[in-house]
Amino acid sequence: MKKLLVSACILLFSFTANAASPIDLSPYKGKVVYLDFWASWCVPCRESFPWMNQLRRDFKTKDLAIIAVNVDKNPELVAQFLKKYPASFKIMYDAKGEHASYYKLQGMPSSFIFDREGKLVKSHKGFFTKNKQRYEQEIREVVMRGAQNEK
Repeated sequence: MKKLLVSACILLFSFTANAASPIDLSPYKGKVVYLDFWASWCVPCRESFPWMNQLRRDFKTKDLAIIAVNVDKNPELVAQFLKKYPASFKIMYDAKGEHASYYKLQGMPSSFIFDREGKLVKSHKGFFTKNKQRYEQEIREVVMRGAQNEK
């Protein structure tokens, strides 16, 4: 039953966009967005998921949105991955690679940080546990910059 629920959640967020299109971030205006592209076969993704769960706990929901976009063609592989590495953040599915193509991914995972206005301010190829503090600091700076502008 759990397997079926995970698969259903993934399919709820399937994309129907045209080829090579960006992800619509307008629903997240006012939040910093951490957009992460991942795959079930990606070894560093197994390390990034617990880290993103921790980010989700550390930052207020009003400040940071985390969206992880899976690029696998087989939803069953996604369900198996999420069973081992559950996510407390939004999961989307891009089996055709339309969004991955738009962002010109060069490795897995690939992540992008957008400011509160939706402007791309940082990107990373890969995930390295030795760099977690640097990644967190980059996100924190973007979140704080936006919070200061609101005052």
